[in-house]
Amino acid sequence: MRDILVLDAHPDPSPERFGHALAEAYADEIRRGGAPVGVLRLSELSFDPVLRDGLGVPQPWEADLHEAMEAIVRSRWVTMVFPTWWAGPPALLKGFIDRVLLPGVGYRHEGKALPTGLLAGRGARIVTTMDAPGWWYTLAHRRSVHASLIQGTLRYVGFGPVRSTTVYTLRELSEAQREQKLRQVRAAARKDLARANACQPVHDEVLADALAMRAPGAWRAGDQRAGEQIAGD
Repeated sequence: MRDILVLDAHPDPSPERFGHALAEAYADEIRRGGAPVGVLRLSELSFDPVLRDGLGVPQPWEADLHEAMEAIVRSRWVTMVFPTWWAGPPALLKGFIDRVLLPGVGYRHEGKALPTGLLAGRGARIVTTMDAPGWWYTLAHRRSVHASLIQGTLRYVGFGPVRSTTVYTLRELSEAQREQKLRQVRAAARKDLARANACQPVHDEVLADALAMRAPGAWRAGDQRAGEQIAGD
C-alpha cells in the first residue's frame, strides 16, 4: 500500500506554476520522512473530464482514470493541490471527481438518509491557491471550495480526517513570502505523515468489484451490469 498520494491538479503543466512547487515540496517532505509517496499530475492524464450522460448511462473509464482510482484506493492519505478559480476548483479537477467518485466506487446507498462512503479509513488534505484575500473569500464566498471539496466530496465518500492549507493573495506574494508558503506546506506534510500512519483504510468488496468491472477491457462484458447498478443507486 502506498502511504500518501499527491494529486497535482493544476491544468497548466508549465513548471512555473506555483501549484506545482507546492505539490513537489509536499511530496519531497514525505520522501524525507521515509514513506512511499506518489505524485499524480492530472494534466498528464488522458481522459474525458465530462460525465456526459450523468449517472444513468455507463461511461467507460480510460486506462488513466482506472489507474488513478486504484492509486487512491491503495493510499492511506490523499492530498489535492490546485488553484481556486471563480470560487471553485478547476474544471479538470471537478471533471476528474465527477468521473471517478461514482455510486459503487465512492459511495453506496443503503436505505439511510446519507450514503456510506467507500473510501473510509483514509485521510486527506486540500492545498489551494487563490488571488483573493482570506477575509473576502470567507465573507463573500463562504469558503466555497472548502465546503464543496471537504464536506461535500471528501467526507461524503468517507475520508477523515481532512485538513486544508490555503495560500491567499498569491499574485501579491514576494519570493520570500512564497518560500514561506513552501515551508508551511512542508510542515503540513510532516504532520500528515504522522496522521497517515494512524489511518486504517477500509477495503470494501463493493468498491473492489466496481474497480474490477471498470478495468480496461472489462467494459464490454460489464456495460449492462454497470448500467443496472448505477441506475439503481
